[in-house]
Amino acid sequence: MTILATTTTHLPQIALPRNPGMALDIGWLRSVQANTSAIERRVASLPGRRSVKNDHQAAWLLRAISCIDLTTLSGDDTPARVRRLCAKAAQPVRADLLHALGVVEVTAGAVCVYHEMVEPAVAALQGTGIPVAAVSAGFPAGLSPFALRLAEIGESVKAGASEIDIVISRRHVLMGNWQALYDEVQAFRAACGDAHLKAILATGELGSLRNVARASLVCMMAGADFIKTSTGKEAVNATLPVSLVMIRAIRAYHTRTGFRVGYKPAGGISKAKDALVYLALMKDELGDRWLQPDLFRFGASSLLNDIERQLEHHVTGRYSAGYRHAMG
Repeated sequence: MTILATTTTHLPQIALPRNPGMALDIGWLRSVQANTSAIERRVASLPGRRSVKNDHQAAWLLRAISCIDLTTLSGDDTPARVRRLCAKAAQPVRADLLHALGVVEVTAGAVCVYHEMVEPAVAALQGTGIPVAAVSAGFPAGLSPFALRLAEIGESVKAGASEIDIVISRRHVLMGNWQALYDEVQAFRAACGDAHLKAILATGELGSLRNVARASLVCMMAGADFIKTSTGKEAVNATLPVSLVMIRAIRAYHTRTGFRVGYKPAGGISKAKDALVYLALMKDELGDRWLQPDLFRFGASSLLNDIERQLEHHVTGRYSAGYRHAMG
């Protein structure tokens, strides 16, 4: 078997300047449209055109692992469960498989939890370099009082979260109240301080792809470091058409301002083959720089298990039972 690499899967990264945002440009928003049939044709062509096999597939799957926000957002979360998740994030693939692949180290991109679990996660990840992301701002509905949403962000940052996944008020998008959405996200960004802001659009509840495109731009104008599809709690979460719309909004924003904003599809991505399609879409639309974890993440809990099974198949030629891989 060809050795994939002899070093870590993390490539050297040049630290990027944070997106400072810009003034709300209503004229730009009004010009934005979304051709649904053309978008669907584009994403339908991806699986066939961007197929990767053998060593190349294994390398792409290792890259996918480095971009996973390993997540637990359950009402019965405990510190012990979070510590176990953090251990999995620090060593997401069995050591014997990494050795067989010729890879020294791979880690998940981050661990994502509710506010109450931030401190246990930070303690468990100390020394690993893996950031902790906290869902905040009234997650998942975003309907708690605004002052409480701001306070929640501040408390999570104080507890050690270096990334904050906020939810927007969907009503602002559905009513076309772009100024209200801009002001809201801008206030959330200020409350984050040095922590990076990931704005969750809940795209399954926004009504149209045009609304998704416009909401994406408003969040970036307000200073979001990432835009994210879903909370994982909606009836419809990450999809390829929505992803294409959001990615092209990121590209348009980068062309206009020169600042790079990250992208995070979340909810419903549980198979390794799906992760490969999302990576191919990012490479096609935004280029290799957006395949690094500072600009791309998967919001997932079960995806890692399937990737590890695929890697074992690559090494041994056999699919393993699920119990051979500790669940994230």
